[in-house]
Amino acid sequence: MKLSDLDYPLPKEKIALFPTKDRPAAKLLCVDRTSGICSHKIFRDLPELLKPTDLLILNNTKVLPARLFGKKCTEGKIEALLLKELEENIWEALLKPGGRIKDGERIVFSHSSFPLCKKGEGGEGELVGTVMASAEPGSGKRRIRFEGDDVKEKIKKIGHIPLPPYIDRPDQPADHETYQTVFAKEEGAVASPTAGLHFDKELLEKLTRMGVEIAHVTLHVSYGTFQPITVEHVEEHKMFEEEFEISEETARKINAAKRAGRRVIVCGTTCVRALESAVTPRHLGGVQRATSEVAARSGKTAIFIYPPYDFKIVDGLITNFHMPKSTLLAMVSAFLGYDKLMDAYRIALAEDYRFASYGDAMFIS
Repeated sequence: MKLSDLDYPLPKEKIALFPTKDRPAAKLLCVDRTSGICSHKIFRDLPELLKPTDLLILNNTKVLPARLFGKKCTEGKIEALLLKELEENIWEALLKPGGRIKDGERIVFSHSSFPLCKKGEGGEGELVGTVMASAEPGSGKRRIRFEGDDVKEKIKKIGHIPLPPYIDRPDQPADHETYQTVFAKEEGAVASPTAGLHFDKELLEKLTRMGVEIAHVTLHVSYGTFQPITVEHVEEHKMFEEEFEISEETARKINAAKRAGRRVIVCGTTCVRALESAVTPRHLGGVQRATSEVAARSGKTAIFIYPPYDFKIVDGLITNFHMPKSTLLAMVSAFLGYDKLMDAYRIALAEDYRFASYGDAMFIS
């Protein structure tokens, strides 16, 4: 697949800058995976589209307010995006402007973006960190050693929600709630599993009452989800590693559903990556082949799904409308088929659907 295949004209005004005030009021484009025929619903109609025997998989990762603003003692402004905690008080981060920051420099972060620079502990509402050498030279990643106690709690107080770069506005206090799913539980993501943003508790309860079984996986979405593909041949693109976990209970539910011929409906490309990374192999005649079952496991995945791909677990997919030249678009193309996907996107644009993280949704089944 060529990069140009994943490009399409997306007017800037089609990118949603804010979510719908009522989560399940988002539009829902339903696409038949076999025929490509599209129909128009709203997300609240999902109970009409699911079967009582379906198993719904959700990603329960929780977004950290991982974007910090600070100053060096020379008054130079610094922006940090925390990627993950490596050990107590030491975090991996991307710094901007990274090239101007030397190892050993101290940075004072605050919510106001205009902290005072002082020796010793940070003042009220401030967090002090020292930049350390990267464990991966040339990667652009740095390490920050923060001072004091309760570092994670301070990050939550002064940090900003790291909205995707295509949401062209500063984050607002409301984003702390609206950019988080109602079932978020396990902290560690720097981006939301946005297909799940359309659920509210009432809709989830309605699905449960009608018999739909719900299971959770955890995949901590990294900043790499925003990275566009830049190589001409899509298969040469390298994914960022992301941490994931599938519990014994979730694996049991998935495997029981597959054995019984029940549909596994997966919400979001992040869930797909976790599930397809946990498929159990078997050996037939000395050849290792994938099964339609998953193993309970935790670890890291850099799986990149693009056409052609044989999905082992996913029978239906709930997803948003993705940006051009993105790995997310490549995955959905592999699931639905390239021509059907492009036809669906043309319909969505013509019918004024809202695109990207805060936009409307698709249900492919």
